[in-house]
Amino acid sequence: MRFVSFSSGSCGNCSLLLGPSSGILIDAGVGIRRVKKELENLHLGYRDLSAILITHDHGDHIRSLGSFCKRVGVPVWTTPTLHEALSRHPFTRDWVTACRQNLQAEIWNPVTADFDVRYFEVPHDATQCIGFAIRCEGELFVLMTDLGHTTPEALSWASQASTVVIESNYDMDMLLGGSYPQVLKDRISHGIGHLSNDACAAAIPQFLHPGLRNLFLCHLSGNNNTPSLAYDSARRALAEAGVEPGAVALRVLRRGEPSPLLNL
Repeated sequence: MRFVSFSSGSCGNCSLLLGPSSGILIDAGVGIRRVKKELENLHLGYRDLSAILITHDHGDHIRSLGSFCKRVGVPVWTTPTLHEALSRHPFTRDWVTACRQNLQAEIWNPVTADFDVRYFEVPHDATQCIGFAIRCEGELFVLMTDLGHTTPEALSWASQASTVVIESNYDMDMLLGGSYPQVLKDRISHGIGHLSNDACAAAIPQFLHPGLRNLFLCHLSGNNNTPSLAYDSARRALAEAGVEPGAVALRVLRRGEPSPLLNL
């Protein structure tokens, strides 16, 4: 597998997984022309996209999904509950039904020739929010974003993965001392919003295992976090768990910026 994040954060979320013969987008919160340009920079095109996976129905994850359905016609895989919500959402309601593919619960769903996908629910204040366990050629990739707290199921999947993408959204001191109204601070930090740097760091030793090779931090807040704070928090957690420097590749996925194409 190869992976690239086109953007990660409230400004828009969209990433790409590539297998030997197919690619899947995870979320579509970045403009379709921007994705086209980023694909061209990788010597790829829409023809290389075989599926889109959707984590939930907030705008920063589906803002351009209707355009992808209209212009590219790629199958959109998510849960029946989320598809019903997307069929009513103004960003997607006119186009998503024709691309609808339902992920079935508690089984591996063969979404492309290369990728099998299972989903697990995570706590977030959307209609439903899901993480993904994605299997390709014997490797397991797990993504969990927009979760107010970790769950045993999410940690169980991460503890089997060679690559984990996990939210590290905010620094608690920055959030509490910042300018957000109290209702928004509560929404973010009270269990159904986002995962803090500290909570992410606390989760790392719970899923750390000898087969983990890559750990990517996603969905950083632009107002209540910095890449260095998130990185240092996770780095300390790895060091305190006895992981030698470089044994696990640790990377922050940036807001509005593409990552390199990463060979997993």
